[in-house]
Amino acid sequence: MRNSLILLLLSLCFGVFSAQAKTVTDITGRQVVVPDNPQRIVVGESRMLYTLALLEPGNPAQRIVGWPADLARFDAQSWQLYTQKFPQIAAIPIISGNNFRQVNIESLLQLKPDLVILARYAREDGDNDLLVSALNKAGVAVIYVDLRIDLLNNTVPSVRLLGEVLNRQQRAEQFIAFYQQHMAVIQQRLAGYQGPKPKVMLHLHLGRRDTCCTTAAHGNLGDLLSFAGGDNIANASVKGVYGELNPETILSANPDVYLATGMAGPQGKRLSDLRLGPQVSQQDAADSFRRLIATQPMLASLQAVKHHRAWSVWHNFYLSPYHVVLVEMFAKAFYPDLFADINPQQTFQQLYQQFLPLPFSGTYWSQLDNE
Repeated sequence: MRNSLILLLLSLCFGVFSAQAKTVTDITGRQVVVPDNPQRIVVGESRMLYTLALLEPGNPAQRIVGWPADLARFDAQSWQLYTQKFPQIAAIPIISGNNFRQVNIESLLQLKPDLVILARYAREDGDNDLLVSALNKAGVAVIYVDLRIDLLNNTVPSVRLLGEVLNRQQRAEQFIAFYQQHMAVIQQRLAGYQGPKPKVMLHLHLGRRDTCCTTAAHGNLGDLLSFAGGDNIANASVKGVYGELNPETILSANPDVYLATGMAGPQGKRLSDLRLGPQVSQQDAADSFRRLIATQPMLASLQAVKHHRAWSVWHNFYLSPYHVVLVEMFAKAFYPDLFADINPQQTFQQLYQQFLPLPFSGTYWSQLDNE
């Protein structure tokens, strides 16, 4: 009788566990058993809020119990806007500086997470292996998403995965439909184009680094550039996702289009700040771009700059599904006649209106003017 009772209790416990768990396949192909309705989530970077905000109604961080400080550090404007509307976000424990690699496992486990969501990085060096192993041993599920490296192939499955684990499948599919519709317009129109491709230089972090010039080639914004029909001058010399362009390569290529990324807010006081993003005015963005180009004689000598085919763009598109808007902006910059009817500003405003809890604000790209 006693043994039968024990077996019954075990079967009931197993049934409850089974009902409260499900198996998903993360972006790396790992099959992971996750809680059916996770309530204590740790994310590997707080800028994952960009994606969570597409899926979670109301406070997008309502289930987050820990994250790094990267959002407040690298996008102070968004941090300010979200914490103003949802003050509880400011109380979420900070588990490390910029990313999950710096986290202390004991401190993390004290938060009692039931799910950890990590981002894939271009430079995977195994730093997370011990942490993930320790979390698994503690019974904490860990999944990976990719919103940084292979944006063209992994954005949709990553959003779908997050929708599944958060039980926000309908919202995920609604955004995916929006995303795919806008990407398809660019792809289909370029498929029928037979003319030459513009040579494009992509310059990451204009003004933030002393050396020139960090770029992206095979992955991340480099892939978006190619998808939008640009001929990336870094493709031949940069073998990975990121790399450096030397001045000789740049001057020899003399690109038709120049793109620079930045993310300083309106409160930035350094002359080297390229101001873009939420709360930044069009005038402030344009002034900071013009000022920085004027301090770079080599860049100022390029035909792209002389002919005003030079744009600054918000750097944080690089880890957000919002990059669908950047693809439209790229395509219109590369082929203004072919995409004359495309309005990326309107697309971004629609994205905010349909999916995000904040009103649209700010400036996310700026063309070099004649002043």
